[in-house]
Amino acid sequence: MSAYLLILFAILSRVAVSSHHGWLNFTAVGGSLLFFGARRPLRQAILPVIALATLDYYMTVYVYSYPFAAQDYLITWTWYAAVVILGHLLLRDRRSAGRIATAVILSSTSFFLASNFAAWTVLRGIYPHSFSGLMTAYAAGLPFYRNDLLSTALVTGLAFGLPALVQQYRTHADVSAHRAA
Repeated sequence: MSAYLLILFAILSRVAVSSHHGWLNFTAVGGSLLFFGARRPLRQAILPVIALATLDYYMTVYVYSYPFAAQDYLITWTWYAAVVILGHLLLRDRRSAGRIATAVILSSTSFFLASNFAAWTVLRGIYPHSFSGLMTAYAAGLPFYRNDLLSTALVTGLAFGLPALVQQYRTHADVSAHRAA
């Protein structure tokens, strides 16, 4: 249930970002997808992908008032599924600070590389189709990358860290109660 609630939080964070442009992509999407992959069976991976793809459609058409073209989102939707799978592969059975940090870095960096490559490819009038143009696209994406990395680390850290702290507290309380008895 918590994995679904975190996906809902990711959706709400995306909507909040659209109304506060200063956030520069500070959302719960990456962290929630990693957590979903670690907590839910892989056969359910399509559910957050559909939810976020539906949100992409809604945001494009109704919030930003742009025409919607599904091919413009294929990289993003593939990334959603890939991050759920990454969470499943890295964090399903064994979790540690190192594995969580690796998942955070891989998910944020892959989104940075893929989304800015797509922007360079699709936005023909903005970035010249040269190595210099590609590097300009990546440079323009650095502030978004920083905040995506921070938000993914924060959400993932809290999603995995809070239950671990509660479990540690319960274990400590049980041991203390046993000793007192």
